[in-house]
Amino acid sequence: MWDFFTTVRHRHSIRKYQPDMPVETAKLHAILEMACAAPSAGDLQSYRIIVVRDPAERQALVHAAHQQIFIAEAPVCLVFCAEPIRSETAFGERGARLYALQDATIAAAYAQLATVAAGMGCTWVGYFEEDQVHQALKLDPGLVPVALLSLGYPAELPESTPRRRLDDVVTWR
Repeated sequence: MWDFFTTVRHRHSIRKYQPDMPVETAKLHAILEMACAAPSAGDLQSYRIIVVRDPAERQALVHAAHQQIFIAEAPVCLVFCAEPIRSETAFGERGARLYALQDATIAAAYAQLATVAAGMGCTWVGYFEEDQVHQALKLDPGLVPVALLSLGYPAELPESTPRRRLDDVVTWR
């Protein structure tokens, strides 16, 4: 088991997956549990996670995501949706507009790191057409797709990409 810092340093966007290695149910369950352990505004967990294993549905997500074919090649795609109405009941318009979005993205980030800690790889996809994702998965009205997370066992490990220097990102006061 890696520590947190090692897990973060080993996270890469994986776009090639081993075709004959399905994601074990126990590992997928553990990843989903970690996503649900993420902090959320008022502990409301104003999000829904759709687990897409069906090849035809993953292919439909490829089309919704501007032909990013690795989504269909990965054995699993997690679709993180904000649930604004849930947050709005406690926090009003700001909850609906912002907190539900934050809740969904924090859960997705936890799932992303849990995937790496479980010995797999994933890619966060934000470039997609919301209405097409909605239609492809027949999502409940009111859900807002925020992020897709394709995951599986990597067939390649890409090189690390350069990161901005702390001085370019951090302001100390």
